[in-house]
Amino acid sequence: MDADRTPRALRVSVVIPVRDDARELEVCLALLARQTVEPFEVVVVDNGSSDDSADVARRAGARVVSESRVGIPAAAAAGYDAARGEIIARLDADSRPGPGWVARAVERLTGSPDLAAVTGTGRFHDLPRLAAPLVSLGYLGSFYLLTHLALARTPLWGSCMAIRRTAWLAVREEVERLDPDVHDDVDLSACLPSSSRTRLDPRWRVDVAARSLRGRSQRRRRLARMWRTLERAWSTAPPWTRWRARFGRPTAGKLAAALWSARRGG
Repeated sequence: MDADRTPRALRVSVVIPVRDDARELEVCLALLARQTVEPFEVVVVDNGSSDDSADVARRAGARVVSESRVGIPAAAAAGYDAARGEIIARLDADSRPGPGWVARAVERLTGSPDLAAVTGTGRFHDLPRLAAPLVSLGYLGSFYLLTHLALARTPLWGSCMAIRRTAWLAVREEVERLDPDVHDDVDLSACLPSSSRTRLDPRWRVDVAARSLRGRSQRRRRLARMWRTLERAWSTAPPWTRWRARFGRPTAGKLAAALWSARRGG
């Protein structure tokens, strides 16, 4: 792929929702400034911050969008709506992308015109060195495998994902924006039509903080949010309906193939 020509064909808007996370955001924006392929724009959504998150974003040259309705679903959707690139890439404030992060998103979506979205993986950078790979694999591996089975597709992970703007525009009226207890990335995945292909790229990775896993109450909260999100998705189309729409009537053989597909990132 000709890296010099690709950005002119597919412009990348990087969207980062943030609320009172100025220091992590500063690190993330500094890493985005070192990309081998420069993003067309960086859109930081200030979700009612009381710290200097918005000022940090402006100093880094990002475009700041304000969303007063507190919650990641509202903030993320506001950022996607404001994005002007053909590719909408998403990071969280504590995501730490490597220098080829934007280039990889462009490469995957340029090389696969039928792909609606791509998602990556991550490593918890603030855990002990020996524990980090195991915890990261266990957490994200479980997320991708179980959510794939629940939605009949590879789910998107908000800390490292990219979606075509056309795919977002097709579902922007269907996604949940007001309920802060819904996982916006999983909800977006559930709203995409069965004909839309999503793909996990294990080579596309960011470092993230493990703060979302610390403490029993935090873990219970995340599980409750996941269940709430899946209940919303299943209210319109339960898992068996989703699998039937994708492959026809589900059988043991097809479910086994789905497990293998999820393991490979399909």
